[in-house]
Amino acid sequence: MQVPDGLDPELMERLVATRGGELAVRMEIDFLELSAAHSVARMPVEGNRQVVGLLHGGAHVVLGESLGSISSAIHAGRGRYAVGIEINATHSRSATEGFVTATCDALVLGGTLCTHEIVIRDDAGERLSTVRMTNLLRDAR
Repeated sequence: MQVPDGLDPELMERLVATRGGELAVRMEIDFLELSAAHSVARMPVEGNRQVVGLLHGGAHVVLGESLGSISSAIHAGRGRYAVGIEINATHSRSATEGFVTATCDALVLGGTLCTHEIVIRDDAGERLSTVRMTNLLRDAR
């Protein structure tokens, strides 16, 4: 996994220890690049399908939220954390096999709010969904 220089050591320790969190592990999300401005992750379709065999819409959102949350936490920096306050997804196409790749790009990296757009594509590069997430940045207590 490629991570930015100067990443808060506590956040890095948590990311490594939890491999991105219990749900990310269960869904087999593989974080490839992580930074505040640009992050990339990959996830298999198999094991994340709904009853008729399509990649579950909620799996798209979990993948997007995982990247948006980590990217915001990286931007928040030492002694601060990110809390998701809004997320939405537009599903354009479906996937039944292979892997999906999510690319997360910052729209706003502010002092109190971060907004990211996450585009999820299939193995052929076709856009499957677009997720937008806003996180509130807070001081640790």
